[in-house]
Amino acid sequence: MNHYETVFILNPVLSEDQIKETVKKYEDFLVSKGAKMIAKEDWGLKKLAYPIQNKKSGFYHLFEYQVSGEAIEPLELEFRRDERFMRYLTVKLDKHAIAWAEKRRERNKQKA
Repeated sequence: MNHYETVFILNPVLSEDQIKETVKKYEDFLVSKGAKMIAKEDWGLKKLAYPIQNKKSGFYHLFEYQVSGEAIEPLELEFRRDERFMRYLTVKLDKHAIAWAEKRRERNKQKA
């Protein structure tokens, strides 16, 4: 089981219910592939550095999870097929990145 982090940007024209439904769908997809969800973060609506599909903003979300490497390709294939996704990035975390992610989660808990 490898440790991964996926950040994705959803289309800004989606309603709050559509966003929740989309996030839940892909969380369930990962769990069905045997993933253990470690953290989910909703970063909200943010301005983009450059326009994507003529949009200047998007809803950012982050998933942190553990899963075998075979589950990543089907996940990204689903992202490419879904028109609600503007961009996504999945990275495998090493021990230093895992430690940094834990610190970030603790910092976010203290702010809340």
